Amino acid sequence: MELVALKAAVEQVQEEYAFSQRRACGVMTMAVSSYRYQTRRWDEPLRTRLVELAREKPRFGYRRLHVLLRRNGERVNHKRVHRVYREAGLSLRRKKRKHCVRVGQPLRAWTAANQEWALDFGECLALEVDTSFASRRVTRVLDAIVAERGQPLAIRCDNGPELTSRHFLAWGVERQIELVHIQPGKPTQNAHVESFHGRLREECLMVSWFQNLFDARRKIAAWRIEYNEARPHSSLGYRTPKEFATAMRASEAGSALLAPPSSAADPNAESVV
Repeated sequence: MELVALKAAVEQVQEEYAFSQRRACGVMTMAVSSYRYQTRRWDEPLRTRLVELAREKPRFGYRRLHVLLRRNGERVNHKRVHRVYREAGLSLRRKKRKHCVRVGQPLRAWTAANQEWALDFGECLALEVDTSFASRRVTRVLDAIVAERGQPLAIRCDNGPELTSRHFLAWGVERQIELVHIQPGKPTQNAHVESFHGRLREECLMVSWFQNLFDARRKIAAWRIEYNEARPHSSLGYRTPKEFATAMRASEAGSALLAPPSSAADPNAESVV
């Protein structure tokens, strides 16, 4: 039992059986000094700050809130943050979902940039908002990304009509990009996108009020910038995608300078990310 629960049990024994404090502690196998201990900790400033951050980011857990505290120059142990976070009643309630047992196509472990894009991811390269999308609109957005970031070897996507049209398939063939369509009804084969969709729903769509399509575009575009440049990502060691990409480019540049000309890094080859 935790200390708080033991203290409550000692008090209950004292009330029900008229035991002395020392005898009640003996029955509950608790040291009298532990029962009489009064904490000298003052957590109110930290509690207030955590509540403020939780109101700004209602779907952030204590680990991400701890990262935000450190960014603001507040040095505090993550265990203390977790304790105050729970005491303040900020713990997130997550629904347990039932999962069917299915054998899916395993995701390949890519190790360099532009080997495979997830379409429908982590850095979010584009986030379009509209009532519907034609395949030509999709390829136009992809062309803009390719012009800025380079061409991927493959794109993993679902089986929506805009991603299985003749125009989209011809676009992939023309640019020699492999289009990896997942099996129908198997969203876990595109797990990166499904995870991103969850973050988008919880941190933006469910906590925002959109007055119209233009307002939705503005707010979702602002969230995409925050997702790429401010949001801590646990899969990246609680760094942002922008910080991770900068460190990766610096590492690749250093490796290219140290390597002989014949073994310089190929941007499309496998390397550690």
